[in-house]
Amino acid sequence: MEVAALSPTSSPLPLLSTAPVHRLHLLPPRFVSGRRLRPSSRHQGVGCVKDGWGQRHSARKNCFFVTSSSSASVEPATQEVGTAVPREWSGDAIRRRFLEFYAARGHKILPSSSLVPDDPTVFLTIAGMLQFKPIFLGKEPRRVPCATTSQKCVRTNDIENVGRTARHQTFFEMLGNFSFGDYFKKEATAWAWELATKEYGLPAERLWISVFEDDDEAFNIWHNELGVPKERIKRMGAEDNFWTSGATGPCGPCSEMYYDFYPERGSSDADLGDDSRFIEFYNLVFMQYNKKDDGSLEPLKQKNIDTGMGLERMACILQKVPNNYETDLIFPIIEKAASLALVSYAKADDAMKTNLKIIGDHMRAVVYLISDGVLPSNIGRGYVVRRLIRRVVRTGRLIGIRGDGHENPEGAFLPSLAEVVINLSTQIDPDVKSRRKSIIAELQREELRFVQTLGRGEKLLDELLDEALLSAGNNGNKPSLSGKDVFLLYDTYGFPVEITAEIAGERGVTVDMKGFEIEMENQRKQSQAAHNVVKLSVGNETEIVKSIPDTEFLGYDSLYATAVVKGLLVNGNPVNKVSEGSEVEILLDRTPFYAESGGQVGDNGFLYVNGGEDRKQTAVIEINDVQKSIGNIFVHKGTIKQGSVEVGKEIDASVDVKLRQGAKAHHTATHLLQSALKSVVGSETSQAGSLVAFDRLRFDFNFHRPLSEEELIKIESLVNQWIGNATHLETKVMALQDAKNAGAIAMFGEKYGEEVRVVEVPGVSLELCGGTHVSNTAEIRGFKIISEQGIASGIRRIEAVAGDAFVDYVCARDNYMRRLCSSLKVKAEDVNGRVDTILEELRATRNEVSSLRSKIAVLKAGSLASKATTVEPQNVRIVVENMGDVDADALKSAAEYLIGTLQDPAAVILGSSPGDGKVSLVAAFSPAVVKMGLQAGKFVGGIAKLCGGGGGGKPNFAQAGGRKPENLPGALEKARAEIVAAVSSSPS
Repeated sequence: MEVAALSPTSSPLPLLSTAPVHRLHLLPPRFVSGRRLRPSSRHQGVGCVKDGWGQRHSARKNCFFVTSSSSASVEPATQEVGTAVPREWSGDAIRRRFLEFYAARGHKILPSSSLVPDDPTVFLTIAGMLQFKPIFLGKEPRRVPCATTSQKCVRTNDIENVGRTARHQTFFEMLGNFSFGDYFKKEATAWAWELATKEYGLPAERLWISVFEDDDEAFNIWHNELGVPKERIKRMGAEDNFWTSGATGPCGPCSEMYYDFYPERGSSDADLGDDSRFIEFYNLVFMQYNKKDDGSLEPLKQKNIDTGMGLERMACILQKVPNNYETDLIFPIIEKAASLALVSYAKADDAMKTNLKIIGDHMRAVVYLISDGVLPSNIGRGYVVRRLIRRVVRTGRLIGIRGDGHENPEGAFLPSLAEVVINLSTQIDPDVKSRRKSIIAELQREELRFVQTLGRGEKLLDELLDEALLSAGNNGNKPSLSGKDVFLLYDTYGFPVEITAEIAGERGVTVDMKGFEIEMENQRKQSQAAHNVVKLSVGNETEIVKSIPDTEFLGYDSLYATAVVKGLLVNGNPVNKVSEGSEVEILLDRTPFYAESGGQVGDNGFLYVNGGEDRKQTAVIEINDVQKSIGNIFVHKGTIKQGSVEVGKEIDASVDVKLRQGAKAHHTATHLLQSALKSVVGSETSQAGSLVAFDRLRFDFNFHRPLSEEELIKIESLVNQWIGNATHLETKVMALQDAKNAGAIAMFGEKYGEEVRVVEVPGVSLELCGGTHVSNTAEIRGFKIISEQGIASGIRRIEAVAGDAFVDYVCARDNYMRRLCSSLKVKAEDVNGRVDTILEELRATRNEVSSLRSKIAVLKAGSLASKATTVEPQNVRIVVENMGDVDADALKSAAEYLIGTLQDPAAVILGSSPGDGKVSLVAAFSPAVVKMGLQAGKFVGGIAKLCGGGGGGKPNFAQAGGRKPENLPGALEKARAEIVAAVSSSPS
């Protein structure tokens, strides 16, 4: 195998990292504890040059491939676009060989975790080490001594660089091997060297190493044990080669492997930061210290290894292609997009290739995000998906894809691209194919919805251009679109700035590109702050739990237990004793209290402290919440009602039986509800969140439309049928994979280990769930849906009651109905008909009143015509009046009457205060006044602002409103002055 060249990149902007998380991603950009950062290439991906503050950017002219021979010659890449990839170096093969290499050395191959991390401090999964963060911090026990993964990751900072650089991606896979106190530097470096030189065939003489400047141990391993010459090992400072998780916490030196493209330049004065010569391809983090508050370093009891290598990066090298996009991991998607656009990638210019790369990259991201349950919306992670989808749609339209790219101009093209991604997903995430139907449906809905948004954007652009031309004509300036308007079109309506500039240019309007770049930079900073931070910390809470084992949960079998107080916290700080009246958090060795998880709220109840041989009660603590903390430790939160409690004391724990029964009924009802939903509306619907409370349940699910009344009745009937069947529930603990093979459904938000608890309602429901449930469905008693509504795009919510809450709800509604029947003097079955009759009578009365008000307003307006003021030089007749308390419709009728009565040119501005703190305004301009450049919509909108409101309309007629009737007289006076001034200055 030969080594081939990478093409130069066109953008001097930061690249996306595919290495493990390091300082740049864990702390605010450029500074750590007041120290300025100089990010190294391990943060930015491979191939970089430095800017003014040490940032590295892609600018490589040549990237090379190697043969398995140590004397391989260096040649430029010769592989043509679209050439079949040798099976030996396919993306799947590279991934498999990495994982098998470490599996053969005792590592457990673990699956990629979800793109939605369990860690609430992290927006999306951005690194391979993220799923192991609690283990690295000592918050959870290790399940295996060492592991290897290929982790799917998403990063969206600097999204505009995608397609413009060789390796900047939003979605990528990170290969990694991890040790949790098992092996350390010696083994990690030896295996990394063997992987690079033997498994992937990189010539040893082309490999350079960087180590932390004080890490003599790593230096000696590389030199003395692995034979790397001293001149090819560089000692580098903390900014480059010392990883920290934050101001405090786990940290340690790094060691990196670099490939030398030009060894003939020699080792004298060689700079690993010279990206025209070197490329970093493997990073090793030696997590061996804990940084304390005073800045000192203490050795960790458990030393860990965290490494990373980008799969797309290695595929780029081994497949002899100039960039990550042309590997077999992404290029099939690009080829499909090119075919839909009726273009050839090989013959395309740079701009076209960039757009096709954007589509290829973003489609991978959106398919995997949707598969992991992140649906398009306007908030949080959903906004990331929506933004990426809109970028693909507008980019596709920009390169000429119309409709579905085939024969249907009204269709969507994203499903065709998603099919390619799904077909490539087998070795990345096998669950994607099983979710194909829902992924395709969601993409189709979102694309068609956005196409409509684009149509509204086109209309807005026309309005903005009209306004720019009119404003320039009035002021004598050159017409221009502001940067904020251009950004609004880009960000909200999906208009590429190039299209906006082109359309504006055709109409003689310039675009404020500087202002647009400022808006883009503001958004970029917000994105970086929100999406690229992982916090690791070791605080007081960690210290107290180091000596406390996991809490033994007894609550499946008993609601009472004797336990020992293992720890006390007040305001997060550990204490030995807490007295009456204090809020306290109590850690026990065992408990019957359920801690909030899987949507189910924590139990309530009491803890009783007993003293002496007679076990006389000496203290009472009321527990109002229970949460899981670090690892599996239960934190009982409550108030000391009597006496005091000390660490080491024995207590009696008692769960509130009635509340627990309510939670059990609602939790089992939630499982039945999910099964009923799948039965009635389709199996593709899935849970998106839940709340299991004592008095109600809430179930969020993925669905694209409201449920009909008939569907809700069917769902409710099914659940009540299953309740009435009095079916015994079965629970068992089994291997996670066995549970999945049996068809068990995972509950949203739940974290699962290798063994899981499975709750089954035979013939109805089978779910992975750690919550508490009734033993027989008959205990639920009944089920009633209270509401069904949309809470976000593609997300619906059902609220319902069961158990005692169901009985209370039905009884309360029956009482309401009895009172209503008494008031209407009808039977319950006749209530609907009687209400319909009353509503019809009310509508008729309102219409009659509105008609009379309009007639009265017109009569009032008749007397105003004689009061019209004539303004020179064009003899414009003007009426500006306060019409008292007439409503908006009557005010409109009066204005229409006046403008029709007065001779052209004429202008009418009327206002009223119809009550309830409201203001109504209307402006009507005759054709001659409109020709003078005046617009009723803009005029009345400005006046309405004085009354705390706004509005607008057409140039000849417009309405507005407000909330400050006390300002109406002054607003009308201003209106009179402005309209007189405007028509007076208009040339005759």
